[in-house]
Amino acid sequence: MKKFLFWVLMMGLLGGLTGLRAADPTVEQRLADLEAYFKNGAPATSLAGNPGPGHNGWMMMSAGLVLFMTLPGLSLFYGGLVRRKNVLSVLAQCLGLAGIVTVIWWACGYSLSFSKGSPFLGGLGWSFLKGVTAAPNADYGAWVSHNIYAMYQLMFAIITPGLIVGAIAERMRYKALMVFCTVWMFVVYFPSAHMLWGADGWMNGLWNDGAKIKAVDFAGGIVVHMTSGWSALVLCLLLGPRRGYGREPIVPHNMVLCMVGTGMLWFGWYGFNAGSAVAADVVSSNAFVATTLSAGVGLCVWALIEWFLRGKPSILGMCSGAVAGLATITPASGFVTPTGAVVIGLVAGISTYVACAKLKGWFGYDDSLDTFGVHAVGGTLGTVMAGILATSEVNPNLDAPRIKALVGGGLWIEQLKAGGLILLLSVVVTVVLYFVIDKTIGCRVPEETEDQGLDLAEHGEEGYTL
Repeated sequence: MKKFLFWVLMMGLLGGLTGLRAADPTVEQRLADLEAYFKNGAPATSLAGNPGPGHNGWMMMSAGLVLFMTLPGLSLFYGGLVRRKNVLSVLAQCLGLAGIVTVIWWACGYSLSFSKGSPFLGGLGWSFLKGVTAAPNADYGAWVSHNIYAMYQLMFAIITPGLIVGAIAERMRYKALMVFCTVWMFVVYFPSAHMLWGADGWMNGLWNDGAKIKAVDFAGGIVVHMTSGWSALVLCLLLGPRRGYGREPIVPHNMVLCMVGTGMLWFGWYGFNAGSAVAADVVSSNAFVATTLSAGVGLCVWALIEWFLRGKPSILGMCSGAVAGLATITPASGFVTPTGAVVIGLVAGISTYVACAKLKGWFGYDDSLDTFGVHAVGGTLGTVMAGILATSEVNPNLDAPRIKALVGGGLWIEQLKAGGLILLLSVVVTVVLYFVIDKTIGCRVPEETEDQGLDLAEHGEEGYTL
């Protein structure tokens, strides 16, 4: 009898403990999670902590597309525009930066850019990608693995210093450029990315309630194009022009490579802009459309201007116009209507043509491959126009209380503040870094190296052996 009572008591206790277990999600809760998946909202119950296969797959593809922009897109675009004796030097600069930035990103770059810390720079909690797992981080994507998001952002970090290569091509030491870009990433890129995109960033108006400057930058008009473009201008001014610049022809050696590179850039830019929605959702599709329209309009504007002024459109002009349209729409791509994208493409084509074809000649600076004329001018104008043309009809996130009152009103002023501060940071840091590096290892190649070509002098190889 005692044994029987003991077992009855134990069974009752186990039954009570079982009753305390969390109940399985109801059908309604499961349906709510499924609806959240399609709307890119955070799951509440059974799917919390699990990446969504569709969104995750799109972000893996987008990461590949953005890397494709640098390797091989930007490399071939720039490589075709330099002289034959320097084609490998440009490829080596882009490839070398891809490797260096990847290592830095793993060690601490991602953490400094995206972990919570100060409003100006992240902490070191995610150094060596510690804790960055396949589970989503709700601050950056409800359905995307945190490690995939980190790799996606790595591709932005790779291409940004790569853009600087275009302004100093054919005359800067390889070692000096690698050192410059490594330090530049820590002092310019990581703080800029954190301030505009970090969850607690000082200028992240879209997602941080405590942001002091409520700016928006959908895919990198400020973080990528303004930082690299304005730094590139300063660097090319300090280096001085190439030997013979303005006195003898310095023409692209292979426009076929330039055209192929342009096509790769355009293709990869869909990952750059549409991928910045961090989901395969309506915002992503709107960014895809805006990207296409702005690029096409920019291309047509350059061609028409050249046709009118010179009597014939050039492949170089059309390539430059397409890239200008892509760069200018970048900060606004997830915020503007198709018509807004056409307007931005029109402004991009006209303004960057003037900067590349006229402004450079008026002031005499040697921006070798028009990094400043396309990326700084385009990125800056696109940043301001994002503040003017952004609408919640395209991106419902603009209806958030933290920023809703600025949309259609004072948002462009916030854009000017953010852009101006990043411009100042980029310029000051570039000046300081240039003089330090120049005094220690030297920034510019010797005259004999420049005459011979950087391919043989710095890499011991030639691009062509025909």
